[in-house]
Amino acid sequence: MTSVAPVDTESGVPLRKPRIGLLGIMQALYDHMIPGITDRQAGYARDIADRLADVADWTVGRPVKDRADAEEVMREFVNADLDGVMVVLLTYGPAMRVARLFNENRLPVLLANIQPEPQVTAAWDMADMTYNQGIHGAQDTANAMVRADRAFEVITDDWRAPAFAERVDRWARSARAVTAWKSLKVGIFGYAMNDMGDIRVDENALLRALGPEISFVAPGDLYRGSLEVSGAEVDALIAWENARFEVDPRLTGPEREDHARMQLAIEKILVDRGYRAYSTHFDAIGEDGRFRRLPLAAASSLMAKGYGYGAEGDALAAAMVYAGHQLIGEGHFTEMYAMDFPSDSILMSHMGEGNWRVARDDEPVRLIHRELGIGRLEAPPTFLFRYRPGPATLACLVSLGGERFRLVVAEGEVLDAAPLPQLEMPYGQFRPDSGVRACMDGWLAAGGPHHQVLNVGRHAQDWRVFCRLSGIEFVQV
Repeated sequence: MTSVAPVDTESGVPLRKPRIGLLGIMQALYDHMIPGITDRQAGYARDIADRLADVADWTVGRPVKDRADAEEVMREFVNADLDGVMVVLLTYGPAMRVARLFNENRLPVLLANIQPEPQVTAAWDMADMTYNQGIHGAQDTANAMVRADRAFEVITDDWRAPAFAERVDRWARSARAVTAWKSLKVGIFGYAMNDMGDIRVDENALLRALGPEISFVAPGDLYRGSLEVSGAEVDALIAWENARFEVDPRLTGPEREDHARMQLAIEKILVDRGYRAYSTHFDAIGEDGRFRRLPLAAASSLMAKGYGYGAEGDALAAAMVYAGHQLIGEGHFTEMYAMDFPSDSILMSHMGEGNWRVARDDEPVRLIHRELGIGRLEAPPTFLFRYRPGPATLACLVSLGGERFRLVVAEGEVLDAAPLPQLEMPYGQFRPDSGVRACMDGWLAAGGPHHQVLNVGRHAQDWRVFCRLSGIEFVQV
């Protein structure tokens, strides 16, 4: 069996930088008027990429001056497997030369309405006017994309300003997440929970509109895979958990071995079949008859490694957790359990799955023995922790029928609340910025489902850009 190494980093899931192409547009007319202008503006494009080196890995195309040139550079970007394209008008460039390109393009686009110099001065001559005249080229190009009904983002600013880098960073991360979704495969072990309506989606419509593909995995594949895991692999994962977590002495050897085998088998299936998100429904596992316990701890550690996860066969939630990883980092699967009106907060938790990277820093993450009757199976090892206090964002995807989707987002704060000692699963209390009453009124009115992704920090604007690039309706409550 191919070995799947356990998590071996304490610094979090490493996300590669977004890979972005810079498409600089000008026209040959100016070569005759101002000799050397192409080299000069090409240097400007490279300076922009150097300035934004911390934001993304840049592929700077040669300045394009006609349709054939532009389409060739864009093909190079597509073949380089980039996440998106930032368009910069190096001078004015007529949009009819790129209109077809943007009509056919499927990479996320940012139109950066910038110019080399931030200030018009008395020293400017006609050459300076030409170097800095990208604004009306941006207008022409934007008009072409609007007519083509293509989604794009616009940023107007001084390209040297920190705020410009901040906004490009948000767009680039959104482009990375949108592009990752287009090739995402979600594996459902078994089937989705019967009668649970808000997780249902037209699989063909989801694939056509947004990209995630749903497929189903026989529980028998997981069972056979768990038998193939070697003893050395089991021992390595258990040793790593012993070093990383506070382990409950009540956990037995068979409990831990079962958990380790299931986690390693799940990950091997994910790796071998190209899944970056998954779900294991407890009924599908329990009814199979060959499993002794549910893989709850596996879901926690696989989320911590960057996989998307949704419980009960919820492919939409699994895709959202994966998008949360790609857009922000440390996506955490959760749901709203109960409202606490005195603290104006909502108790967030789930049956036992949770990304332990969102745990508070001043308490150990515990791996515990836990009696759980769900699935009519034996006690499943479970990670227990409280969410890190501070700003946080909840987001969920609503299927509206056909190819229409809505993202519902709430910003707020995880409270530094008193422990709830009877709870044996990850939990925290989320206070929405809008208050429980207004937040829940808005959430329900928008059709927000009961599974969510939580990310640490306030990220509504990140999700807003993600929605603009992917054609999803955005609702903040």
